[in-house]
Amino acid sequence: MVLSSVLGFPRIGAKRELKKATESYWAGKSSVEDLLKVGKELRAHNWKLQKDAGVDLIASNDFSYYDQILDASLLFNVIPERYQKYSLPQIDTLFAMGRGLQRPATDSTPAVDVPALEMVKWFDSNYHYVRPTFSHSTTFKLNGQKPVDEYLEAKELGIETRPVLIGPVSYLVLGKADKDSLDLEPISLLEKLLPVYAEVLQKLLDAGAKSIQIDEPVLVLDLDEKVKAAFKTAYSVLAEKVPAAKLILATYFGDVRPNLDAVKGLPVAGVHFDFVRVPEQLDAAVEALSAEQILSVGIIDGRNIWKADLNKAVKFVESAIAKVGKERVIVATSSSLLHTPVDLENETKLDAEIKDWFAFATQKLSEVVIVTKAVNGEDVKAELEANAKSISARASSSITNDAAVQKRVAELGEKDTKRASAFAARLEAQKSLNLPLFPTTTIGSFPQTKEIRVQRQKLNKGEITAEQYEKFIEKEIQDAIKFQEEVGLDVYVHGEPERNDMVQYFGEQLKGFAFTQNGWVQSYGSRYVRPPIIVGDVSRPSPMTVKESKYAQSVSPKPMKGMLTGPVTILRWSFPRNDVSQKVQAQQLAFALRDEVNDLEAAGVTVIQVDEPAIREGLPLREGEERSAYVQWAPESFRIATSGVKDSTQIHSHFCYSDLDPAHIKALDADVVSIEFSKKDDSNYIQNFSDYPNHIGLGLFDIHSPRVPPQSEFEKRIADILAVYPKENLWINPDCGLKTRQWDECRKQLTNMVNAAKVFREKYA
Repeated sequence: MVLSSVLGFPRIGAKRELKKATESYWAGKSSVEDLLKVGKELRAHNWKLQKDAGVDLIASNDFSYYDQILDASLLFNVIPERYQKYSLPQIDTLFAMGRGLQRPATDSTPAVDVPALEMVKWFDSNYHYVRPTFSHSTTFKLNGQKPVDEYLEAKELGIETRPVLIGPVSYLVLGKADKDSLDLEPISLLEKLLPVYAEVLQKLLDAGAKSIQIDEPVLVLDLDEKVKAAFKTAYSVLAEKVPAAKLILATYFGDVRPNLDAVKGLPVAGVHFDFVRVPEQLDAAVEALSAEQILSVGIIDGRNIWKADLNKAVKFVESAIAKVGKERVIVATSSSLLHTPVDLENETKLDAEIKDWFAFATQKLSEVVIVTKAVNGEDVKAELEANAKSISARASSSITNDAAVQKRVAELGEKDTKRASAFAARLEAQKSLNLPLFPTTTIGSFPQTKEIRVQRQKLNKGEITAEQYEKFIEKEIQDAIKFQEEVGLDVYVHGEPERNDMVQYFGEQLKGFAFTQNGWVQSYGSRYVRPPIIVGDVSRPSPMTVKESKYAQSVSPKPMKGMLTGPVTILRWSFPRNDVSQKVQAQQLAFALRDEVNDLEAAGVTVIQVDEPAIREGLPLREGEERSAYVQWAPESFRIATSGVKDSTQIHSHFCYSDLDPAHIKALDADVVSIEFSKKDDSNYIQNFSDYPNHIGLGLFDIHSPRVPPQSEFEKRIADILAVYPKENLWINPDCGLKTRQWDECRKQLTNMVNAAKVFREKYA
């Protein structure tokens, strides 16, 4: 019989129970016991849900209080000394590494002041992982036994699970050398790490685990020969040390074919492939397997919310069965369902026609099971017919198609993609802004307080009028501007109090989007987002931000940035259509934003920031035609949005939490860019941007942490940057927006930042 498998399930809870529990613990409002209790309840619920749905192979150790890669670092004792010296409880060490920790001394505890580890995007998703950080002094050893404990926890509930671990090669490749060990190549630590992996595997076997999922997602990247060879080393050692372990090696998010030589012959029980992303790799995948190895067929999309075409999926699995036999096939999700909302049944306000097109994580369990039943010869005719009806209805819906939008994109020309003048001429025209050396600014948002959220809820419930809400927002804008005056910034923002999310806010005002009430997915830690869903061709019916930006500019003579989210980021941070290319969707969004940018300029806003933090995230994972095309159309989409303004209007953009390529940033031709930088340890990262021709601000403090860096730390950062970057071109700013911080934290952080800028302004006066 063919078995069904789910590679992982969302851990956040259908009603964001994990967010509430962790933030309550961080705030000191609940105990660690309270937090652990919520975690245990969520795990039990998720396992039971999958068992009741009929899933055969259910993942355990897919739960985390912050991030699964950070969990692995804690498990393997990859804890830099700066965290170990405080002798914190394990859960607090985890959180300190993930978000930093700063607290004063008490009678019983010493003061703690430690920044977070670097956080970066998980491949091409909007999930962020905490990057493992290695040094010459890293000593691998088991620090607890979380995978075993959670396997036994499920077993006590009568549920057999398949524990999941990040693979040893991927774990090292996804990490980096610490700032005091920059000559260290992480993959060189493999020999020291493998005995600890073997110890975990043996403990899982002793606990009764029948099979173990080992995720090696780096197999979809361009790998050098040293890394490819590491797979042979790693799995040969593990097979020798733990010969009874039945390992299923899992890949996802891309094409494994260029690295199949690293997979072929590995002593593992089977290999999982993502056939949603790359269905054409089936023949090569089968050829790489031995006559005994299992083929796990990832055919239900773990990354998007559209219903699977189940009839098509059944045919694909049947083609796999024809190649290897029924006894060697598993039907699976393409990846963990971490990237999808928990349950469509929680959506009570979605249009019924549109809702019928979706499948969230809970519904995807049924999809996996239906496909499995179909290929096993069970009667699921009614389910397949209902699915076919939904697929057909979506394709022919009037919601999907807008002839005017399609015509505008079809008529796209070179005039739509270039500013009127080169940067030098624009810079001259922008002297009218009267900015000092080292101009200071923030990225856009200020704290979203409880009062803001309460007023927004009152508006949504009809408890206050639109006029009352508008007056409240105007007062919030006034307060934000007064705050910036007091801190001493040079270029202001209005603070975005009216915005719920940097993508959702725009999607709600664009035609072609649908929205959820509870469609939350984890972005990082306790930061969850509700991605909009692009259901049809996109256009802008009316201005979206002009009223608030115009009001803010009227309150102060200082330059006030109009704040927009860029086309690629709106695309990437939404659930995109799967029936139209991402290029076309980005172009449609770009034209909608072009109208907004032009309206902002007409309203007197002369500094406009169009953020593109997801532009690196969208970069195809491998070199090749797809990537070459992306690096053309992605920046072009940005230029479509921004190229209709005068030379005197200054265009900004912002990027964060990715390893950026300066060439991609240069192609945007923004006047000023700001880039997350505070947790970058490698001075070469500054050097990468040393010849960037336009203006740049490398972020000086971590906005995800409550920690307040002292002024001396800011001054050192600025000095390091100025060692390789021209002073005339440098802006001073945080890593990202300040939405998640508290006002008192912002005041202290920004005051130290501004005072540091003044030191250098005086130095070069």
